[in-house]
Amino acid sequence: MLVKPLEIPRKKLFPSGLNLNGQIYYQRTPGELIKDTLNRDQGLLNDTGALVIKTGKFTGRSPKDRFIVRDDLTDQSVDWRNFNIPIDESYFEKILLDTFRYLNTRDELWVRDAYACAASEYQLNIRVINELPWMNLFVNNMFFRPEEDALRTFEPNWHILSAPGLELDPDLHGTRQKNATIISFKHRTIIICGSSYTGEIKKSVFSVLNYLLPHKKNVLTMHCAANVGKAGDTALFFGLSGTGKTTLSTDPDRMLIGDDEHGWDRERIFNFEGGCYAKCINLSQEKEPGIYNAIRTGSLVENVTFYPGTNEINFSDASITENTRVAYPINFVENIAAGATGTQPQNIFFLTCDAYGVLPPIARLTRTQALYYFISGYTAKIAGTETGVTEPKATFSTCFGAPFLPLSPGVYASLLDERIVNHNVTVWMINTGWTGGAYGTGKRISLASSRAMIKAVLNGDLNTAIFYKDPIFGLMIPKTCPGVDSKVLDPSKCWQNEADYEIQAKGLAQLFINNFSHFRGPAGEPSVDLMGIEEAGPRY
Repeated sequence: MLVKPLEIPRKKLFPSGLNLNGQIYYQRTPGELIKDTLNRDQGLLNDTGALVIKTGKFTGRSPKDRFIVRDDLTDQSVDWRNFNIPIDESYFEKILLDTFRYLNTRDELWVRDAYACAASEYQLNIRVINELPWMNLFVNNMFFRPEEDALRTFEPNWHILSAPGLELDPDLHGTRQKNATIISFKHRTIIICGSSYTGEIKKSVFSVLNYLLPHKKNVLTMHCAANVGKAGDTALFFGLSGTGKTTLSTDPDRMLIGDDEHGWDRERIFNFEGGCYAKCINLSQEKEPGIYNAIRTGSLVENVTFYPGTNEINFSDASITENTRVAYPINFVENIAAGATGTQPQNIFFLTCDAYGVLPPIARLTRTQALYYFISGYTAKIAGTETGVTEPKATFSTCFGAPFLPLSPGVYASLLDERIVNHNVTVWMINTGWTGGAYGTGKRISLASSRAMIKAVLNGDLNTAIFYKDPIFGLMIPKTCPGVDSKVLDPSKCWQNEADYEIQAKGLAQLFINNFSHFRGPAGEPSVDLMGIEEAGPRY
């Protein structure tokens, strides 16, 4: 039985200034949180017992409304470009005070203690105060859950104040609009206002870890999945949304460490999270049985619809959003790694969904190429995934996680370089996108082929393979791969007209070159430590 609210003095539950007077539900079980949600008409159960909810106006993160407080701690250490939007400390204090006032007037609140990081020496204790019960279920599912004895002595390192019903005044609070996520490293507090999209909670904690662990602990923080084989060999899977990170790391022959966020210190790989937050669009039991079977009692499914007259989820319906999601504890996956940790990796896969149809389905990278493509963080969005996207659109997200990286890209790249060299790691690029033409003309590389290529790497089948060098991107491509038609391996041969392929390939190469120019200042000097890797990019 978990600790009951009355056993913990209220003054120990909350930071100074937060004097909650309403009913406090502390550390509710998943079953209780589901009942709380249903009793308040905030959700429904599907036919497998999962809780189905809608996140309201926001069905995804709002990166332009994610702020970091600029103060004496962060002024010189945070990379204030792109996604790291500064907010003055005086504005934060106003928002904090108004958030306290708002939460103090709520009739009910749900409080949960949890922690991030499977490695105990980096454990980050978090106390989350939620306005909505199903958001508290999300916290339960996504972070590690302390044992009863640990709860009795639990001391939070950070607080998260989640107030989706509180809308901010941009003029008064210094925000862009009425919603905002604000991180203060000095106050060790995250405030989320005006949005009930649960992913804001998950990724704000990830942002905190991406600042603290590299900056203070020399740990490489990574937006990647990880699994481990029966022989103890660990593999990492970097990739942006839609590239197959969760799908390809969930392998019945390997144990899952985690599907999204990990740390890499001098000893091992370790998961940051106690759960998975998987995309559901077009989900099927045949293609992704691990995710499909995890949708059961205790899971939280977001922004899906039912087939008319039933409570069966229509996974192909994107009428609410393409970004349909399910959050579930990692132990809902049958084959998981003990302790959510793994040994030093032998192989790293950079996953990309190339909608231009020119990158090879598999390629081996040199050390400098690995750093170049890591900093580039490339994939391509296809028509229909975002409003206004009518043809393939290149997306470059630094280190495969730009919105969550408070430090300079060079910090993460140098840590990766150190790990690759010290542990003799081989890095591969896997294209899960199109071949034989761009999206709309070519065809998607089959999931079976992608899995066969990864299996060949992990089994050592490509150790003796013959490779040739791609003339535009400089990537080393195997001539043969077990379980894969050799014609698929050479993208130039898959197009009906090789001249059309060359034009398209050079166009994508130029996009890479243009993107890398952003890491230089106005006079052309490096604005981050590029470590001499720029020459490893495409040339033609």
